[in-house]
Amino acid sequence: MLLSIVCVISVSCILGITQYKMERVNPLEQNTMVEIERGMSFNRFAYQLSTLGIVKQPFWLKVYGKLNPSFTQIKAGNYLIRNDQRVKDILLMVSQGQEHQFSITFVEGSTLTQWLAQIVKHPNITKTLNYKDNTSLYQQVASALTLETAHPEGLFFPETYAFTHKTKDTDLLKRAYQQMQIHLNNAWQKRQGNLPYADPYEALIMASIIEKESGQHSEHQVISSVFVNRLQKNMRLQTDPTVIYGIGSNYKGNITRKHLREKTRYNTYRINGLPPTPIAMPGKSAIIASMQPAQTDYYYFVSDGNGKHIFSTNLKDHNRAVAKYQLGQ
Repeated sequence: MLLSIVCVISVSCILGITQYKMERVNPLEQNTMVEIERGMSFNRFAYQLSTLGIVKQPFWLKVYGKLNPSFTQIKAGNYLIRNDQRVKDILLMVSQGQEHQFSITFVEGSTLTQWLAQIVKHPNITKTLNYKDNTSLYQQVASALTLETAHPEGLFFPETYAFTHKTKDTDLLKRAYQQMQIHLNNAWQKRQGNLPYADPYEALIMASIIEKESGQHSEHQVISSVFVNRLQKNMRLQTDPTVIYGIGSNYKGNITRKHLREKTRYNTYRINGLPPTPIAMPGKSAIIASMQPAQTDYYYFVSDGNGKHIFSTNLKDHNRAVAKYQLGQ
């Protein structure tokens, strides 16, 4: 009888201490990243937490695991253990595979070259492309994603993407490509009539130009109207961002008359219609603007030097605006 009572008391004490240990907030001074390797046992994970100082003795973790077998089904991955997290919550996190989400932000108006430069510097992305071969990177991306074009500029939607450790670069790009297709197709379905585009890709080219012309979303539809009006009148677009894109690495910060005269595939001062591909990654505002331009009589615009533009219906007024805002006359 006495032995039974002692056993009951002992078991109760063990259960109580175990529960107390699991409810405690871990003693870490700062958040710590922990990696669970594929095939790691629960006992080994318990020792890992002990080594990091998250628990003093792995014994209590093992006891808790015996009492709650579901918590021992730990998932491989990288986990961020917060310094305000209970031990019990740590076990719940790793048993449910709630890996830490890293993130990368691709801004509107950036190019694929800039995206790839960000990706190669990110320590938590697995690189599958040959980043040392700059001349073939675009082709590598197109091949890896089985795209129809060898120059996939503009085909990826700019936003912040969350991902887990060791996500492949091509998997991120594939997600961005799929997002762009969704936004582009949605906008195409709601487009205005009589637009000068043969297909959504041409609208995407226009959206990329609009994006590079202004960071002010409120201006996008008006800028779109200028370019649409010019195309419908068979006027050249004459937009500087396309010239800069055509110059490539030779652009040093200023457009010269020589640049404007240089006949590249992208120089809209020298070619008719749209350039052959987008020149950047347009955001949602520019995409919608390309397919829903404002109804205006504008054919010209010039920067006011403060991030906005002055719009004109005729060349005479435009030249006055250029003299005032660009030449300081």
